[in-house]
Amino acid sequence: MTVAHLAQPGILAPIPSHARYLSLQLRVGADPTTALRRLATQADGDETVVAIGPSLVRVLGKEIPGLREFRGIDGARVKLPSTPVDLLLWLRGSERGELLLRSRHLETLLAPSFEVVYITDAIRHGDGRDLTGYKNQAERLVGESAAEAAMLPSTAGVLAGSCFATAMRWHHRLSRFEAMSRSQQDHTFGRERDTGEAIPDAPPSAHANRVNHRSFSPPAVLLRRSMPYVDGNEGGFAFACFAPSFDPFERLLTRMTGAEDGIVDALFSFSEPRTTAYLWCPPVKEGWMDFSALGI
Repeated sequence: MTVAHLAQPGILAPIPSHARYLSLQLRVGADPTTALRRLATQADGDETVVAIGPSLVRVLGKEIPGLREFRGIDGARVKLPSTPVDLLLWLRGSERGELLLRSRHLETLLAPSFEVVYITDAIRHGDGRDLTGYKNQAERLVGESAAEAAMLPSTAGVLAGSCFATAMRWHHRLSRFEAMSRSQQDHTFGRERDTGEAIPDAPPSAHANRVNHRSFSPPAVLLRRSMPYVDGNEGGFAFACFAPSFDPFERLLTRMTGAEDGIVDALFSFSEPRTTAYLWCPPVKEGWMDFSALGI
């Protein structure tokens, strides 16, 4: 039985033109209950996608089986920061000014209990490309197929239609990337930039070779909804993926970081993760956020 009607529709939809990520922490000693009840009447899961951190679930005295903090990868040969947040709001839209006004409204709505710790403004670049010019080949699943890949099934009870999310902010050292030859750039990604075609002789470190989900057993399937972000004259990649558990992501990251075979993904040669958080995305009910698993 499909659970697409229970999932936050913004997770299943294509990437928007503009987005804003609000990362919030619970104020010391604050009770989040009233603020979350207000949020439930404002967040439709479409224009505003909601994700809850494990520390907030603990404050509420509840448990979401499978939800945990990101603790890094044993044996990783690169740095992987763990930067947990209590609440993450992914605001989606077509106009940046409207997103600013909506984010200010939500910040005021939640202010008695939550404070914003950082904001990431993201964009759709070209026909779905990273700021480096390479197209993300994984952003294809939508609708029913996306729900099947990412959401907990109908047998999960009150958790049906929910999912687990990983949010990372990758900072690109664009000057370092621009200093590479075109051939070096293509071999870093393992694809030809203009056509997106795979390069047959790309090295094992090429990003496409490191994250090919079919090379895992079972396949490491994730629903990816990542977007480039811009910060002044710099930028990077706001990585977001959704799945019924964190296991597929951790298997991919184990290979990327060289913990599996000693080969580090070439992506790390010019980009580094600055934030990593594990979260849970609640389902929706009658068009609004369903916090019943949290006792709200």
